[in-house]
Amino acid sequence: MKTLCIETEVPSDELIVSHTNLYGIITYANETFADISGYEMDELIGQPHNIVRHPDMPSSLFANLWETLGEGKMWSGYVKNLRKDGGFYWVYAQVSGLLDKNGNLIGYKSLRAPVESAKRHELEANYARLKEMEENVVKLSEWIDHETFNQLETLSNQKNCSIREILKEIIGQ
Repeated sequence: MKTLCIETEVPSDELIVSHTNLYGIITYANETFADISGYEMDELIGQPHNIVRHPDMPSSLFANLWETLGEGKMWSGYVKNLRKDGGFYWVYAQVSGLLDKNGNLIGYKSLRAPVESAKRHELEANYARLKEMEENVVKLSEWIDHETFNQLETLSNQKNCSIREILKEIIGQ
């Protein structure tokens, strides 16, 4: 597969729709999803939804998505997706639970809309900074010794936040 870094614009009159099971495996995709992502429909169904996850995306964004969904709430945000050919496309996504007729959670549905050009450029810069910060947190956490880690863990318990958040705060300063 030849890698392209070409952006595909989502048409302004189109919505990308997909459903997944509880494990993020695609169970439904509309034709727009297939067209924009560059995959055939049978290449999407049965695959993890992260088949379109672009490596430029900060992992904290997806951690927030799953945390929000786990609380039974709808998540929304901007996502840069990876096309099959290596290109990319930006969407504004809304993800929420998919319920059966008895109200039981059986999966997730996602509606994705186009993003204006100016917003895409802003997001590129913001996400690049966030991704760099995440990489620095990982590097720092690999570097620190056990005693320092225990001190960070104690501090995170006192502040009622994660060690990652404390490290991000330190790096941000």
